[in-house]
Amino acid sequence: MPELETEIAIVGGGLGGVAAALAAARAGHRVVLTEATDWLGGQLTAQAVPPDENPWIERFGATTTYRQLREGIRDYYRRHYPLRAEALRHPALNPGAGRVSKLCHEPRVALAVIEAMLAPHRSAGRLTVLLGHRPVAAHTTGDRVDAVTVADEAGTRTAISADYVIDATEDGDLLPLTGTEFTVGAESRAEFDEPHAPEHANPANLQGITYCFAVSHHSGQNHVIDRPAMYDFWRDYTPEFWPGPLLGFTAPDPRTLEPVTRTFEPNPDGDPLAISADQSDDAGDKELWSFRRVLARGLHDTGAFDSDITLVNWPLNDYWLRPALAVDGHPDEVARAHHEARQLSLSVLYWLQTEAPRTDGGTGFPGLRIRPDVTGTADGLAKSAYVRESRRIRAVTTVTEHDVSLDLLGPTGRRAHEDSVGVGSYRIDLHPSTGGDNYVDVASVPFEIPLGALLPRRVVNLLPAAKNIGTTHLTNGCYRLHPVEWNVGEVAGHLAGFALRRGVTPHQVREDDKLFDEFSRLLEATGVERHWPEVRGY
Repeated sequence: MPELETEIAIVGGGLGGVAAALAAARAGHRVVLTEATDWLGGQLTAQAVPPDENPWIERFGATTTYRQLREGIRDYYRRHYPLRAEALRHPALNPGAGRVSKLCHEPRVALAVIEAMLAPHRSAGRLTVLLGHRPVAAHTTGDRVDAVTVADEAGTRTAISADYVIDATEDGDLLPLTGTEFTVGAESRAEFDEPHAPEHANPANLQGITYCFAVSHHSGQNHVIDRPAMYDFWRDYTPEFWPGPLLGFTAPDPRTLEPVTRTFEPNPDGDPLAISADQSDDAGDKELWSFRRVLARGLHDTGAFDSDITLVNWPLNDYWLRPALAVDGHPDEVARAHHEARQLSLSVLYWLQTEAPRTDGGTGFPGLRIRPDVTGTADGLAKSAYVRESRRIRAVTTVTEHDVSLDLLGPTGRRAHEDSVGVGSYRIDLHPSTGGDNYVDVASVPFEIPLGALLPRRVVNLLPAAKNIGTTHLTNGCYRLHPVEWNVGEVAGHLAGFALRRGVTPHQVREDDKLFDEFSRLLEATGVERHWPEVRGY
């Protein structure tokens, strides 16, 4: 079996893994970064999810390197796309003019920028990237992880030994492999006294996953796909807590649970530059075409594009029939969940093409064309499912509803953490779950990321760098977004490198005031914002 030796092994090439690799490599450390798919970038690329961000993202509330990623995406469009003059000059260009984000864009553009950010470190030999590799085993001694074994698609295994191991996988895959204590699903109300927690714990209660896909619309053309195998099931499926069939434009409003009928009108008229994406003011999800639009033809020279491109990540294709994690030790059920989730998304597309009601009284949009060129796959679905919730470490510090809830803290309230290593802001936004829950949406205040949430209680050289930090089922709903995951990963990369250089453990960095002061100065010098200015709740 091939073997690699490195200082820092990062398993998972999503946003947290990329940020961790960038931080560690910039500090001069040898890094091996593995990724299960052939695209780095996770939810921004392989999962095809435009960034969900806080409303102040253009001014503050993110790390410097995350800003470099965002500006790199805008610069890519300015250099390579036929933007009309007004769009080219716009300092806060939103390439898709989507309402979910101030920076809706195509997955491949984010991938190109991520690759460019990592390129110098790969050329210097500090960073080795193994694409198409999944973790399959780990070797531990006491409270330390000695090595992780990954396998490629052919089954060839490679053992990676490292001083520090960072779990940046989408599901927290290293936690069971390494014996790191973790939790999964919903905690009971009694455990942390969270007002919105259920009375009884349910490890199998996880937010639904989504297989996103991209579409454009071409009037007069027929791009109807073959009828999906499970179409009859999904066409007739009506959840108990839903106002009608899942395949329909009427769904609950996430914040009120009242039935709301969404609109769908491909390629609407109007100037895309006039769209303001601010979810704190308007969730933006009532008009489905522009909600997650990633290319707006109206931003470009006339005739450059004959259609917008939009991402389908809507209430219609959230999947929650069964957990997409092996919480009860049944991997075959996980495979079934992913198969059914893929069938749901294909069924949504077929329904849109053939049966969806139109404003002119007709049915179906046969001109809708799925875009495998946008997602980089043969069938047009994203390379991997959009995972909202993973295994979470049993952490030194667990972030609870008491740390973020607007109702509990008040509009100007804050839960300050002396060991803060970053910031974030988003509503507690839980999608329907495998436990039968409808949306759970709780107003929140801007929050900090405590270092203790990145520290397992026992294992000394494994760090989380994604949605696997010490949150609860509830608070994961506001810590799971793009800039927070990047911040967590960046800090994990810095922390592993700092601990190596000082000959200490991450736990000692938190517990020793002098060490933490030195580490916090390092974070601030590299552009990590540890505290918020005076802003109001979201």
